[in-house]
Amino acid sequence: MPAVDKLLLEEALQDSPQTRSLLSVFEEDAGTLTEYTNQLLQAMQRVYGAQNEMCLATQQLSKQLLAYEKQNFALGKGDEEVISTLHYFSKVVDELNILHSELAKQLADTMVLPIIQFREKDLTEVSTLKDLFGLASNEHDLSMAKYSRLPKRRENEKLKTEVVKEVANARRKQHLSSLQYYCALNALQYRKRIAMMEPMLGYAQGQINFFKKGAEMFSKRMDSFLSPVSNMVQSIQGELDAEADAMRVSQQDLLSINESVYTPDSDVTSPAINRNLIQKAGYLNLRNKTGLVTTTWDRLYFFTQGGNLMCQPRGAVAGGLIQDLDNCSVMAVDCEDRRYCLQITTPTGKSGITLQAESKKEYEEWICAINNISRQIYLTDNPEAVAIKLNQTALQAVTPITSFGKKHESLCPSFHCSQNVKNMEMESDKIIPKELSTKPNCTELIAPGTPIQFDMVLPATEFLDQNRGGRRTNPFGESEDKNDEEDSLLQQMFVVRFLGSMAVQSDDTNEVIYEAMRQVLAARAIHNIFRTTESHLMVTTKSLRLIDPQTQVTRTTFELASVTQFAAHQDNKRLIGFVVRVTESLGEESMSANIFESNTEGEKICYAISLGKEIIEAQKDPEALAQLMMSMPLTNDGKFKLLNDQSEDGAIPEERGEESEA
Repeated sequence: MPAVDKLLLEEALQDSPQTRSLLSVFEEDAGTLTEYTNQLLQAMQRVYGAQNEMCLATQQLSKQLLAYEKQNFALGKGDEEVISTLHYFSKVVDELNILHSELAKQLADTMVLPIIQFREKDLTEVSTLKDLFGLASNEHDLSMAKYSRLPKRRENEKLKTEVVKEVANARRKQHLSSLQYYCALNALQYRKRIAMMEPMLGYAQGQINFFKKGAEMFSKRMDSFLSPVSNMVQSIQGELDAEADAMRVSQQDLLSINESVYTPDSDVTSPAINRNLIQKAGYLNLRNKTGLVTTTWDRLYFFTQGGNLMCQPRGAVAGGLIQDLDNCSVMAVDCEDRRYCLQITTPTGKSGITLQAESKKEYEEWICAINNISRQIYLTDNPEAVAIKLNQTALQAVTPITSFGKKHESLCPSFHCSQNVKNMEMESDKIIPKELSTKPNCTELIAPGTPIQFDMVLPATEFLDQNRGGRRTNPFGESEDKNDEEDSLLQQMFVVRFLGSMAVQSDDTNEVIYEAMRQVLAARAIHNIFRTTESHLMVTTKSLRLIDPQTQVTRTTFELASVTQFAAHQDNKRLIGFVVRVTESLGEESMSANIFESNTEGEKICYAISLGKEIIEAQKDPEALAQLMMSMPLTNDGKFKLLNDQSEDGAIPEERGEESEA
């Protein structure tokens, strides 16, 4: 006999939509089998009860046997032998149509009773287990919803313990009921074949024993047919017994697993996190807005497919696209006092979907997986190796590199040398090879162990700003202090996000900016710091100002004269950094590198800063200033203009046309 389709018991605990979809096929098959069994039993009871109408009853039975082929069972694989056997039995019934009908006792024992037992025992058991499985699933969903609503800030350990215990009990109960339900459905595929053929086998044998008249003509022909049918039934019964034993052992092994698989967030302190994932699947809570201030959370099954995040509800045949992850960013968020929430942001900076993970391990692995996918690692030939290499590089990035060779190997794959460092240096009209030129060591640029500031403004600075009042600037270029704005020949605004800043020891070369970029990005990757502060960077001939986009209050100001170095990342065009040299209260000078991510190309910001410095120098000589203004496009009020009429993404034009002024 061909192998039968089976439900995998190992997938019962995960309870994925794929398993639920396959389970629905088995349930549909069981429902069809129940309907057919009832019809077959009615036909057999008519044979048993209507002795005087034996001819009509056996004729109806013959037709019903032929109807098995037309039932279109969802799991009809391997039923060809059963169909052919029933076809032959149909012919036998037609021949027995003209014989005596006094077979009540034999028919009751060998034909009607087995099919009744099959219906009352096997089919009823499947129906009962189905109801228990549904109740256990509903109970598990309710307990998970209660667990998801546990507060994060004011955590009640007693309540949390009770809820976690309730979830574990519900999950264990669902796992047990699903295992029993799956085993019953698997066994039904074997019992279905036996139940279809065993009653007819008993019916045929009873007819042979009862009718002596047709012994030579009828029984010999049937003996040659019934023998292989009996062997086939015994073979299927043997397969069923072996499969039942195997499922029983597998069920015991699956139930003897560690209790932690039932307990959500069982290892909070030190979960084993895989940061090299390029694909991920599992249940998450999706936040949906139902009104202006009301939201709902739906527990759905999410999985990644290439560069897409897919979602598949229970019962759905396939998943649907939720979010394109290419070039997206993901960060941890505080949402409605829920734990383990993360938000996906589109490449344009628009907030996307908000998700909640079940545990800290799932929460961090989802963030790492989405970050890896957003880098389009999945498009490489060996994405797993690339992901491992990138994470190893991030782990090594915060370790100071002391030798020139190691520094060169670590910087060259990610950062190109600045325009100040050339492969060949010209000195006194002589070509000096690159090997002879000296390159500063990273420890000379940034001291080992230098702390990194990831926040825009420290709390003490925020307090001072609140006491002395902030400078408010609106997006149309107007300011409360109009003298500085009107006197400045350059005003250009860009949308940037602050990544970090750190103290440096030198500002003689752009290499210090590249080294600061490397250490800031590596530290963010290692410590899972994904949140950034968005600001508007106003470039004028006097300063660089960071403005809060919501309140239009100036967060901090850097004097343009104090900016000694600035450069853009030549691989990641949106990374920009500059070094600021300031004089402390005791007369000592300090230098710090500030790293930003821009919505536009960093070279445009560098060009704006460079132009501002040129204007400062040109203002010392009226003729040089006039020549500079003649060589550059100007706005209506005589200021330098950097953007075209159609501004690109990330840059906010300060001068608008007549429509804006109106």
